[in-house]
Amino acid sequence: MRALSKHDRGFPRLWGLALSLLLCIFAWVAIDAGEPAVENADLDAYRIELSDVDYEHWSFLPITLPAPPEMDDPWIHNPIDAFVLQKLHDAGLTPSPPADDRTWVRRVYFDLIGLPPAPEEVQAFLDDAAPDKRERLVDRLLADPGYGIRWGRRWLDLVRYAETNGYERDGDKPNAWRYRDYVIDSLNDDKPFDRFLTEQLAGDEVRDVSAETLIATTFLRLGTWDDEPADPKVDRYDQLDDVLGTVSSTFLGMSLRCARCHNHKFEPISQIDYARMLAIFEPLKRPQKKRADLDVLVGTPQELAAFAAAESRHQDALETLQNQISDLDQHVRARFFAVGKTDLAAVALQAHQTDSKKRTSQQKRLVGKTQRRLDKEIRASRTPYEQRQRDAFRAAIKAIEAAAPAAPPRGYIWQETTDAIPVTHVFRRGDPTTPAGEVQPGFPAVLRDVNIEIPAPEKSRSTTGRRLALAKWMVSPQNPLVARVAVNRVWQGHFGEGLARNENDFGIMGLPPSDPELLDWLAQTFRENGWSLKSLHRLIVLSNTYAQSSTVRAAAAEADPENEWLWRFPLRRLEAEPLRDSVLAVSGQLNLKMGGPSVYPKIAEEVLAGQSRPGLGWGKSDESEASRRAIYIFMKRAMLVPLLELFDLADTTASCEQRSRSTIPTQALTLLNSEFLNRQAAYFAMRLTGEDRAARVQQAYQWALSRNADETELATTLDFLDRQQKLILMESPNMTAAAADKQAWQAFCLAIYNLNEFIYID
Repeated sequence: MRALSKHDRGFPRLWGLALSLLLCIFAWVAIDAGEPAVENADLDAYRIELSDVDYEHWSFLPITLPAPPEMDDPWIHNPIDAFVLQKLHDAGLTPSPPADDRTWVRRVYFDLIGLPPAPEEVQAFLDDAAPDKRERLVDRLLADPGYGIRWGRRWLDLVRYAETNGYERDGDKPNAWRYRDYVIDSLNDDKPFDRFLTEQLAGDEVRDVSAETLIATTFLRLGTWDDEPADPKVDRYDQLDDVLGTVSSTFLGMSLRCARCHNHKFEPISQIDYARMLAIFEPLKRPQKKRADLDVLVGTPQELAAFAAAESRHQDALETLQNQISDLDQHVRARFFAVGKTDLAAVALQAHQTDSKKRTSQQKRLVGKTQRRLDKEIRASRTPYEQRQRDAFRAAIKAIEAAAPAAPPRGYIWQETTDAIPVTHVFRRGDPTTPAGEVQPGFPAVLRDVNIEIPAPEKSRSTTGRRLALAKWMVSPQNPLVARVAVNRVWQGHFGEGLARNENDFGIMGLPPSDPELLDWLAQTFRENGWSLKSLHRLIVLSNTYAQSSTVRAAAAEADPENEWLWRFPLRRLEAEPLRDSVLAVSGQLNLKMGGPSVYPKIAEEVLAGQSRPGLGWGKSDESEASRRAIYIFMKRAMLVPLLELFDLADTTASCEQRSRSTIPTQALTLLNSEFLNRQAAYFAMRLTGEDRAARVQQAYQWALSRNADETELATTLDFLDRQQKLILMESPNMTAAAADKQAWQAFCLAIYNLNEFIYID
């Protein structure tokens, strides 16, 4: 265990995050085996001495704006290319030739909006001879609502978005979908990233609080939640630990959770640092089972007060009219019993006039038998004037009901306690039942250049202001992590890997960036451009680095097998959601409706039956609603949609920096045999029109692959269609030739869906 001490950091960086996690487990064992008991409030045992090596780790140093390398090369289109070309030259490599226009346009469509281009869009781009056609296309795609969907899904991976709590019952998180819509809308509006971060951490503490900023704080409640914990206190700190872990990895690219139980063994993070950061979230009160605490109206105090006043006036007006109707009905009823004509026996009339609580058994039976008849006779006894008066009252009620004040949205947010602010302690071995010394809210000491004051609580405020101080600390010009982490994630989204390949771990155990100067240039440019994500995307996708062909060159592959220096564009498989969405887009069934409650595509009964509460937790949507983009599918932790899960949907229990890229037989089997794929293949086949079979084949290639079939592909396809039709007729001799031809085209379209060219971004 001595080899695992904090000062022994000589492990190879290539072991990466897996080694870090493994060693954290070893460290836990070491502490449990030999750490002396702590019986007082002394915090010395929980401190670490920071050295210059700690402070000078690359990610903790201030961001600079390096000058792009001065190179006289026509390949350089923007500064990104200059940095990349310099690294290529240093490695003895050259860039790949540019991808052709068809390949580039398909690539940029998938990268920016997650959908393939329509044939007419491809052709319009090819026919455009203007030198700025790429710039104009990128601007149009960045303005497309699909941009927020494509990149919003990446963000939801990071924040472990789901709409249920997990655990055995996996209950719903009411209105969590509003957070998903907030993310999509924020990205489409190009909300500055520093504001985007601030609203999610402290949307209830910003100066201009609104329903939107309150919904943003749903971020804090997206984790798993045990509604019946064995130990509520331990569970509360497990929740806060989850929040802190997600915040630190998502925004800072740092793992703080290993410091819950002990000083971090490999990172310059002490247990005191952990506790100080935890204190920022300590005032958040644990959600209770009562729905009122889970699902609340969100808005400014003024908006909520105005709604309450309007709702009170609305209810008063309804009550007044309802009382007038009641008074009129009582008057008519009393008059009927006094002078009305009826064939009902006197004993029955007496039963109706007796207080319901004092009726005998016989009277109750009489009332039950004669109630409908009596009511009809009483209504008939109204005078014309009384009937007109009653109708007017009813019409007025309907009008008032139709004009009911619009309620603010309901949100799934986590509120701070209004009681005394709890004190935060360092916990021995991370156990809340064994507190050591008390700490105040604060930030990791290793980031010594970032000075943001955490305000003292004020009785006049409904929150402590701690989370807002954290947000200000994160986006401070002196904080070197947030901008680096953010631009690294965008780079990863376009090239498959970040410049720093441990996207959630910028610490000692993470891999250093392949090009630190480029990373810093991007980070500083990002901040100088107002934290605009769209400007960053535009810069990247318009570079010649991004425009390279993906073709593998043997010599370059031998020199740089991991493509670390970006001598070619990396071929990437579509993620689960754009793969499904592309199937729907090509079949013509994709519903582009934006926002609103989640949808429920059909799931096999066998899957539903395997749930802890079969038949519960999964709704029904019609085919049109179920054909919306995959980001709108209900995210149930205990039951992910099988097609999406099979293609490596993100884990919803922890921040997912990068999805797995598995290749397994069941993926191919599903693409060939699933009901969804076969149904969409049928729709795709119906979309191909005309009598000319060759022209229909070309339509299929244009829709699915953004190109025409070559002569060999065309001949092979026509031969396949003929042979497939004959085979179908042999197996089903009673089938008509037209029906067999229809099935043959469906089989061809299914085959198109299974092509690597359809599934991969070239």
